[in-house]
Amino acid sequence: MTEKMAIELRGALKQRRRRSIGPIDLNIPQGYIVALVGTNGSGKSTMMNMMLKTIKPDQGTIRWYGESYSGELPLILRQSIGYVPEIPTLEENRLTADVAARFRSHWYPNWDEARFNELMDKFHVPRNERLNRMSKGERRKFEIAAVLASRPKLLLLDEPSSGLDPFAWGDMIDELQACMENEEVTIVLSTHIVDEVKRLADYIVLVNEGQVLGVAEKDSLYGTWKELWVQGVPEVLSKVSGVAKCQPDGPTLTRIIVRDNEQWTNYLAATGTQIVKSRTLELEEILRLWIEGHEPEQLIV
Repeated sequence: MTEKMAIELRGALKQRRRRSIGPIDLNIPQGYIVALVGTNGSGKSTMMNMMLKTIKPDQGTIRWYGESYSGELPLILRQSIGYVPEIPTLEENRLTADVAARFRSHWYPNWDEARFNELMDKFHVPRNERLNRMSKGERRKFEIAAVLASRPKLLLLDEPSSGLDPFAWGDMIDELQACMENEEVTIVLSTHIVDEVKRLADYIVLVNEGQVLGVAEKDSLYGTWKELWVQGVPEVLSKVSGVAKCQPDGPTLTRIIVRDNEQWTNYLAATGTQIVKSRTLELEEILRLWIEGHEPEQLIV
């Protein structure tokens, strides 16, 4: 990535009782949506809290917009960061949505009351209900409305669709896309929902068991792997460069998963291998191959 960076992690490591998170080297470019993708417990939330500096790494460094800070983040920087945690904080539980919003408006100098009201109406969030009495989905919609009303420069969303019904999920996606089109904002999205990645992400950061396996541009992953049924001998095909999986499928066919690149094209041309049928792998299948060790060809350092 050659763009200016919103956040840079260098060797960031957090020791946990069960599993260490890191060391992590990661660039978050300004003006894009970067999705941290991985299973529950893979370390995404810890990474996000290190970006907020609510968790301090035991080793390594973090830079925000090119600057590092030994103590707390400066007030002006904290006021430019919006955060929706996976589990809402308890401090506002006894407040109604409107009272909580008034409290937040004093903290964020760019607070947009008209936008907050518009989103609350759009999401059908009860205004006078205490936050701890709302359903999980209602509370989530309030958090999203409030964080967008703060007009952040950096938006961190930890599992934002948790508790949302399909209609509210679609509204959230639309609002985040509009936010990227109309404002100078960087979004870091922690999720294990592949549809969110498909709809929103510019870059994918694959996280597995506390490690960042790499960064790839989302669009570059599509079409890179195919499942094919070919005429051929499995023992021969399994040795071809780029073939990830290979097994017999009936008496004459072999089912393979292959990286659809120049090497494979050249092999087909040289051997005259006949393809009986094929399909392009879905993004979730490509991510699973990546976790298994079959890295994308266009990883970004």
